[in-house]
Amino acid sequence: MIEFSYTSEPVLIAWGNACMAAVLELPRSPCGIVLVRDEGGARRGYLAAEFRRAGLATLLIAAHAPERDHGDTQQTGIAQLCAQLAAAADWLAAQPETMHLALGLHGSGDGGAAALLLAASRPGQVAAVVMRGGRPDLAGDDALARVRTPTLLIVGEQDGPVIEYNRRALAQLHCEKDLAILRGSTDANKSPRTLGEPARLAARWFRGYFGGGARPAGGPVE
Repeated sequence: MIEFSYTSEPVLIAWGNACMAAVLELPRSPCGIVLVRDEGGARRGYLAAEFRRAGLATLLIAAHAPERDHGDTQQTGIAQLCAQLAAAADWLAAQPETMHLALGLHGSGDGGAAALLLAASRPGQVAAVVMRGGRPDLAGDDALARVRTPTLLIVGEQDGPVIEYNRRALAQLHCEKDLAILRGSTDANKSPRTLGEPARLAARWFRGYFGGGARPAGGPVE
């Protein structure tokens, strides 16, 4: 049995007038770090196990719901989620243990659209993006056209209209990109295969783009 050596530490990250709770996990000699918005449940466990096995550090931020006023749009909420991710990325860029590591973003649902927004605004800092499920098109046409970060979109074969949304978004991305459609799978299914395969695909994508020349978390923000 392979044993993995790593440290896990709860941290607080300033965001506006509040603080976000997060957990920083650092394996020995990580090849990069992935910023993940926590979804809780079994999915988090599968992601953590696969990323650890791949030698990836993680910053898992608690899923703070965006504060919306009456009449706010979904895009407003996604913009707020992007601001949370940006604050977490800034924190990583300031920490001696993580500032030299290549930075990846992993998100699903609105959190995935927010990750694409951040990648569009910081091409010099984000080295790779993985979005599982959800609507990448909600990042907006302008943001999608500006993404230069290698991006993997993952959907289930049984996710119906979501597949077409992902295909349309993929066509608008001008970067290294791929769309993985998992046979016989749906995002609502919590079976080991449905949870495990997206985690393995994500880990492989990040490792592939965290090699030589990858942009560090503390790299320039363009």
